[in-house]
Amino acid sequence: MEVLRPTLININGRIYRKNFIKEQHYQDEDEEDFSYAGPDTTQSGDEPCDTLSLEQTEKGYRYAMDVPCVLYKYIIGKKGETKKRLESETRTSISIPKQGVEGQIVVTGQQKGAVMSAVTRIEVLIESFRRKQPFTHFLSFALNHPQIQERFLKFKEEVLEQCSEDHGVDSSIFQNPAKLHLTIGTLALLSDQEVNRACELLQQCRGSLQDIIGGKPLPLEVAGIEYMNDDPAMVDVLYAKVQAKDGSDKLQVIADQLVERFVTAGLMVREWDRVKLHGTIMNTLFRKDPSAEDKGGSGRLNMKDRESFDARNVLKKFGTYHFGEFELNAVHISQRFSTDCSGYYTSSGLINFL
Repeated sequence: MEVLRPTLININGRIYRKNFIKEQHYQDEDEEDFSYAGPDTTQSGDEPCDTLSLEQTEKGYRYAMDVPCVLYKYIIGKKGETKKRLESETRTSISIPKQGVEGQIVVTGQQKGAVMSAVTRIEVLIESFRRKQPFTHFLSFALNHPQIQERFLKFKEEVLEQCSEDHGVDSSIFQNPAKLHLTIGTLALLSDQEVNRACELLQQCRGSLQDIIGGKPLPLEVAGIEYMNDDPAMVDVLYAKVQAKDGSDKLQVIADQLVERFVTAGLMVREWDRVKLHGTIMNTLFRKDPSAEDKGGSGRLNMKDRESFDARNVLKKFGTYHFGEFELNAVHISQRFSTDCSGYYTSSGLINFL
């Protein structure tokens, strides 16, 4: 990270400069310091947290903030050092619920500015460490239509018949047909409250998505195979291409619009300029971890578990393979490491296009 061009973090519409400080590190957590950069990168003198609604009490001011319990430890720090430092430097008192108990972190102090400063620093710490949490849910389009599953199993059978002699090609790296999907974006929802918030936001998107496709299912075609690295002889993942049957960009527009809404709401971190429309069909992570289908398209792949395979013959013989057509009628908030009665991921929330 360049000193003159630090990373900027957007928290509730306010922009913070991320500055690393040199201090003791602990085995399970890193401590980072941040400075406030104002509402935008050109206004650095504005008072932080101007939009906060503080409660005035007999002894000063009070502010209660909802924080998932898994993040408490980052505010407390090793042996309580982070909490003590925050309280000392801002001259406030910070009350944190017991570990494992969902509740509110309460900041109190005699001076309004002191409470604002403490809240700002807590928010930045939370946002920083939130980004390090593994994702729990993801927005998805289900591609597991019966016809697609049938054609996928036929594809798997033919690939194993014709390409099993190629390095790394075996049955363990194929996707679970019941969980064929297109990942739109990943979510780290760390409490029931955050899951409910994501579901409410998805429902708010329904009207605009229906306008895009006219309030009816979107006919899709799953056809063709591609890879994303530069050497087909050493491939980690193969993807099936997914596109609207009429050749329009409606699917891309829907995906990009969903990501924009969730990023703006602070529920998702933008990973790409546009969503890559693809469905994972072969992944070397499946070899060691059958649940790795959850990780497809997340950009957070564990490279040490990778063992690439030679995809040249697969691409040559099946590069234009037609997996079938179906009508897409829903967007899901899918729960990672879960399975519903159909074999697909359990949905925490969904919207239908009808």
